[in-house]
Parts: sequence; structure tokens; C-alpha cells
Amino acid sequence: MKIGKWIFLVLACVAALSMIGIGIAVGERSLLGVLLSIVLLNAVMAFGFILKKRMREKEY
Repeated sequence: MKIGKWIFLVLACVAALSMIGIGIAVGERSLLGVLLSIVLLNAVMAFGFILKKRMREKEY
């Protein structure tokens, strides 16, 4: 497996964990936990999309 594929696998796992964190924080009624998980999810997703775009542009 190429290194690029591993990076996206790790990003997907971190995104899934942050979604789980949102659910746990809602269950615990923690506004701070929900906000931190949402910020982490947005950061990971944005980084993934940016990385994918750069890799696609570099390939062609």
C-alpha cells in the first residue's frame, strides 16, 4: 500500500473517532466536548480534501 493511502486511512480513522467523540460528548452533555470534536472533525476533513487536491494536481 502506498504511503498516500495510509495517510488517508489515518485521517479517516481520526474523523470517525471525532464523530464518536461528538456522540459521547452529547451523551455527557458537554458543550466543550461537542465543540472540540466538531472543530477536530472539520480540521481533519479540510486537511484531507486539501491533501487529495494537492496529490491529484501533482500527479498530472
